Amino acid sequence: MRYIDSLNLNSSTKYFILIEPGLGYIIPVLQERFKESKIIVLHIESRANLTAAHRDSNTAFLYNTESADTQAFLEENIPETAAEEIKIIEWRPSLNYYKQAYVKLLSLVVDFIKRQDAVKRTTAAFGRKWVKNFFRNLENLYTPLLYRQTAIPVIVTGSGPSLENALKIINEAQDTCLIIAASSSVMALANTQADIIIATDGGSWALRHMYPLYRNNSGNKIAANLCAALPSQIAGNPLLIINDGSFWQSIILHELALPSVVIAQRGTVAATAIELALLLTSGNIYLAGMDFSIDGIRTHARPYAFDSIFFNRANRFLPFYSESFTRSSLVKKGGSLDIYSSWFKNRLSEWPKRIFAVKGCNDIFKYGILSKHTGYEKKTGILKPADIKSASSQFCKRGAAALICALNNPQYSHNIKHELASLLFPDENKVTVKMLETEINKIAYTR
Repeated sequence: MRYIDSLNLNSSTKYFILIEPGLGYIIPVLQERFKESKIIVLHIESRANLTAAHRDSNTAFLYNTESADTQAFLEENIPETAAEEIKIIEWRPSLNYYKQAYVKLLSLVVDFIKRQDAVKRTTAAFGRKWVKNFFRNLENLYTPLLYRQTAIPVIVTGSGPSLENALKIINEAQDTCLIIAASSSVMALANTQADIIIATDGGSWALRHMYPLYRNNSGNKIAANLCAALPSQIAGNPLLIINDGSFWQSIILHELALPSVVIAQRGTVAATAIELALLLTSGNIYLAGMDFSIDGIRTHARPYAFDSIFFNRANRFLPFYSESFTRSSLVKKGGSLDIYSSWFKNRLSEWPKRIFAVKGCNDIFKYGILSKHTGYEKKTGILKPADIKSASSQFCKRGAAALICALNNPQYSHNIKHELASLLFPDENKVTVKMLETEINKIAYTR
């Protein structure tokens, strides 16, 4: 009790993360003082030394954190916009006993909170845009896709500088491998034809990555979250819908009978692309251009969609080289690459042991030789058009009506309100159902 008093805990804290609390003496004290808060207890060992009295509906326990997916457990128990409402509580005697294992667990939790903070800031800035994109893309959806799992090898391309060095290997293997390309890597792939182009970024700048698709009118298959920024010019392209698992998206897609693949939003298209590959194949997955680092002053493989912006405004007072240096410095200072690298390093221990790097990727990925494969089934038929029950012109109207109906249903209202409030009213403390209903109608019916 005296230890809890010494921490001067804020009464507004909604989530407490306990780092190896030993026998759990502090748990009942927290439960008594913070009845409305959730307590997440992380134990390094698998043995449970806690008494039954410590357990209640607002307390979640994870044992054996060295082998368990700690990040996934935290994501399951803490909303992605709750970074400012989290408090870490350490139990220092455990540090003396567990040493490096304790430090590793604490580092995992700190990385999680950093990502949560980044997600919250991004959601506050772009939440309304994401919802608007969702309804806009529904209106432009003509050919949704179904998928089936195969055993064919998959190549996943990111836009890191090392992609240039891997192009020859990718070209030689493209006939016998399924290629999933992040939209930011499409321009750099040059003569390589991607089988699936994946897009998750909701910002308007992401449209630049999609320019090559409708300039060449190639009819590429696309995998995208409907909250992503997709140009209307590719409305006719077949689309594999990525549902991020949110309640409001699932309700709309279910009402419209639209097939989708459920992949949680990770903040980087690279993670979504890898998880899509794991769903599409039971074979090996090879990564290219997944650097999460900067090569000198080069932040991306060439050509890159944004390079033309800097080339066009370059002059003798502001050379392209100087712009590149400034840009790379800002990326390093932002720290996002380190956050992604740390997340992947932790995630790899949970993913199947069939993910390899082709060439030059971040050294957290195990190197694997991508040779020309034979004996695998053909790439055709992995994705095929789905039958849709109604015209896409009705999707917006029906989707908005289904969402509002669910919002007014006590069974679903709390979950939907919680999700949409952070997207549409990030600065409001008290968001009503009426406010959300008005905003949904405004977004769905205003173009």
